[in-house]
Amino acid sequence: MKNMILIFMGSVALAPQGTQAQDMEARARAATAASRTKSSDSDAITSNYVNPGLSGEAISTVDNSRTFTTSLACQKSATMLELLVQPGTTGDITHLSIARDSDLDGSFDQNLTLPVPVSGICANGIVSCDPGSWNNCTPFQWDVASSGNLKLTQVPLTDLSACYCVNASCGSNLVLGNLNSVLKDLGGGIIGALTTADPRIGVAQASIEGPVIRYVGAQTTACTASPSLSSTSYRADPTAISGDASASAQASSVFQALAGSASATGKAEVTRSCSIDREISVKSWDYDDILGVAGTVTSTACGTGCRRYQIRGSGTCGSVPPIHTATFDPIAPARIVSARIVEMGADDWVQARVNGQIVGYAGKRPWTGEALPSGDCRISGDPYYNRTAIDITPQLRAGAMTVGARVRAGGDGNWGYVTVEVQVDTACEVSERLVDLCAGYAQDAACRLDSESVDGVTTFANGVNTGLKPLAQTRLIGTGHCTFQYSRDFFERDRRYKCLIDSGELSAPDLSRSAYIIDHSTETLLADRTLSSDGTISTSTRAFSLPDRGTVPACEPICKTRAPSANSDVAISGVVGACQNDPAGWNSFYHSCTADNVCPLGEGEELVTACGCLDDFPEAAVMMQTVRLAGSDLACTAGTP
Repeated sequence: MKNMILIFMGSVALAPQGTQAQDMEARARAATAASRTKSSDSDAITSNYVNPGLSGEAISTVDNSRTFTTSLACQKSATMLELLVQPGTTGDITHLSIARDSDLDGSFDQNLTLPVPVSGICANGIVSCDPGSWNNCTPFQWDVASSGNLKLTQVPLTDLSACYCVNASCGSNLVLGNLNSVLKDLGGGIIGALTTADPRIGVAQASIEGPVIRYVGAQTTACTASPSLSSTSYRADPTAISGDASASAQASSVFQALAGSASATGKAEVTRSCSIDREISVKSWDYDDILGVAGTVTSTACGTGCRRYQIRGSGTCGSVPPIHTATFDPIAPARIVSARIVEMGADDWVQARVNGQIVGYAGKRPWTGEALPSGDCRISGDPYYNRTAIDITPQLRAGAMTVGARVRAGGDGNWGYVTVEVQVDTACEVSERLVDLCAGYAQDAACRLDSESVDGVTTFANGVNTGLKPLAQTRLIGTGHCTFQYSRDFFERDRRYKCLIDSGELSAPDLSRSAYIIDHSTETLLADRTLSSDGTISTSTRAFSLPDRGTVPACEPICKTRAPSANSDVAISGVVGACQNDPAGWNSFYHSCTADNVCPLGEGEELVTACGCLDDFPEAAVMMQTVRLAGSDLACTAGTP
């Protein structure tokens, strides 16, 4: 009876294997389909996870059986950024307005309308030219002011990337015909500038409605009032990360335990990449960048970097004399060369005041106090002047300064003024520094230089000096009148180091059991060999089988399409398409075919290769090799021999 029971139990256990395998496969396929629905592409991930997570909405699991609400952000804004574009008759974007919720309180607090037309769009800026042409172009980069407001900064075209033309000089109706990509490119450049300036901000694309793109935003990385985070300190000093990492490892008991374990013994060599860049920046200064003036004042130029401000007004004899004032705000105090009161004039009296203090006067009798000067206002006669210069430079450099003209006058000559002369330094500001990200590896005894490329020339390869040296290069830095020519022995070094991260000997693992299983097993028989505690070795065999896996397609069917596209890319010499015999070209696309083996053509696309197992790797390899060899040739032959 006992044997019969065992046989019955074994039958019950073996019977449903095929059914159980089928159930598992069905469940796996269902889970795969549900996962693909939730996260098959970037748009699905954004709408199902990113946007709800940043905006505090509910997120559902893959099978939609449960929902939960995250708390990823301290502050949230359903619309952190809104961008509206409208092209003009010349094809340029003549109206580009930006609304921004900078403090993420749910309402817009910055509205910006670009003062220039947009003729070209870049990944990090715009290009503004004469409407409908590519003449007199000025490149601008998206930037953030010290106050946190978004702005445009004029830069060389080489500071911008992935630029292309959108006005009528490159084609017709380019903006409206490619509106979605235009909005994404403009919005992406702005978002890049904002998140670079404040790393706390997390941004996800929300929606595009006609000529408007809106972004959802949240503060995610730190619940602090300052965008200066400890996690971003290495951006200002990248070389500090090596030392800090080593110090953190030495102080970590977990790291030391792992380093001393059997798994950590042995030798391992890793490759580290780094660069040494020469950064040269040129900043131009205008007078209004250094000093701001407001109030009852008129200004005239008195030379390069010099202006004279006249604070003028009428007076009275029958009541308290009025004080006409102007405020001088030093934006860059270090660039103020001098500030002087160079002249006072009145008919009858004028009294000069700086920050409320009396510093001088002009009149027929002294007026150095708060009381009125002795004598009546004269009705006729010549005016009085005082041209003795009074230095007020320290007061202006110290901060915002007020200058007042207190006027007492009557009759036909009812006026008085104080003239202030301010000279500033508008010379271009140049800074140069070497950003050495390789210092930590160069000083590490466990690291050795494996390869080096200097401005595109390979000077070190596979640990051996090639003997090649790049020619000294000359580059133009800056824009406008602040353009300088610099010749340096190098501008960029790209290096790779090989570093020994472990020491000791790693004992070889015992693979004899796995080798025995592989050598003695068949499709229906599983062989094994085990070692007992007394050192004896025993072998065993047992039957096994794999469930039927069915047929699997040889590949995922894909198709190749193409769509016409004019070459509107921009280089320093101008629009690239203008230098070609025929600027018209093609953009190639690859699509996954549908379940019924149909190629989903996009707008304007035509079929090149029908659905199937396509292999265009040789074509891609040839194109990449062509670009690589062309770049090497340009780097090796450029320059004066």
